[in-house]
Amino acid sequence: MFGNSFILNVVDLFIASIQQVAPYDSVAPGVGLNSPQIDEFIFEDNIAEGVSKSIDKTEGWWEWLVSIKSLLNIPLFSLANTSVTLMSLVVFILLLTIFVMGASYLKKILRDRILPRFVQDEGLQYTLARMSQYSVVVIGILVSFQFLGVDFTGLAVIFGFLSVGIGFGLQNITSNFISGLIVLFERPISVGDRVVVNGIEGDIEEINIRATKVKTLENISIIVPNSDFVSKDVINYSHGDPTFKLTVDIGVAYDSDLDLVLQALDEVANESTSVMKRRKHDIHLRSFGDSAWNMKLIVWIPNVKNRYTIQNELNQAIIRKFNERGIDIPFPQHDIHIKSGTSPLSE
Repeated sequence: MFGNSFILNVVDLFIASIQQVAPYDSVAPGVGLNSPQIDEFIFEDNIAEGVSKSIDKTEGWWEWLVSIKSLLNIPLFSLANTSVTLMSLVVFILLLTIFVMGASYLKKILRDRILPRFVQDEGLQYTLARMSQYSVVVIGILVSFQFLGVDFTGLAVIFGFLSVGIGFGLQNITSNFISGLIVLFERPISVGDRVVVNGIEGDIEEINIRATKVKTLENISIIVPNSDFVSKDVINYSHGDPTFKLTVDIGVAYDSDLDLVLQALDEVANESTSVMKRRKHDIHLRSFGDSAWNMKLIVWIPNVKNRYTIQNELNQAIIRKFNERGIDIPFPQHDIHIKSGTSPLSE
């Protein structure tokens, strides 16, 4: 009730000051023409008429303020045994809006200016900024309810009834909310990670309180419920380490020189500027196919997000290198052997 009493006391004080003005103005006719108060009405043709208009105007403002005060004190409804008036409701909405907008602005300042100076991990920056925003919003809700005049012991009863509603119809929302908190604190995924969820590959763009926004490789935004990241299998290519082991499959003709093939693939890996040099690459002959040796070039790249681009570069480099060395990449083929013969004639 602190908020209601404070605002109403300010209104009462203003009305009282207006009431004191009317008697002061009304003494103008009785003090004589030598009174300094007469200067306020010297522009009127009739002093009495001027005083009368001044009093009527003052009383009009006073009555208007009294009516406004009465309007603001009209009870709208009761919450937790507390009568909620129009004034308290307006103050509640105003304070809540200020705290929500301030929390959003605080999150932006933390992510863009403050946290990058002390924290290098972008995912941790996002988590700290988001939790700061939620904390300010919770504080704003508590302060707004205090100005509304609601006792939190009475709200426990309301929350008890809401828990029944949650048990019947809000399980999904509650599950996503709790999952969102788990994701923010445990950090199985972070903003900027390359993930595969529900068979969709994309980058984490934003983790909200109910759902997470994933931007696919086709630049399509998909809203994924937070519970999917907790209850389902999620592939996170960037978790803790963005490096990636890329495997390139190559088929080589059977009549090729194996040592020449190994040398050509080794040169492709060494000449590529996109391949990490501090982690050694490997070349394997994995199996013998129907029409080719199945070779694999295994390299390490610094960022998994570039794997498709680097794979394209390596494929093109392998074709050029094989053409220089005269190494064939065969088409799929099958040999068919037809045997001719005579069959005994049936009698």
